[in-house]
Amino acid sequence: MIIATGNSSRQTIALVEKLKERLHTHGIKELKSEGEKTGDWVILDTGDVIVHVFRPEVREFYNIEQMWRMGSPLEVVTDSNGLRA
Repeated sequence: MIIATGNSSRQTIALVEKLKERLHTHGIKELKSEGEKTGDWVILDTGDVIVHVFRPEVREFYNIEQMWRMGSPLEVVTDSNGLRA
């Protein structure tokens, strides 16, 4: 499972669209997604990996990292643009 944050609904949708494009170029074509109309929380099912992309407020509200924590700390990665995953 991958959890990431976009800074706005538009960015959240764009992140998922770009990820879909890149996965298609690598031969992964059977993708299912939900939430792209609003962009608050978009889920992309790649078959082997589930990707959750949230707006910051929605990510904080649902706090799914805590739900899936299994005793070991999660690694939070922030890129040069300040995006967390």
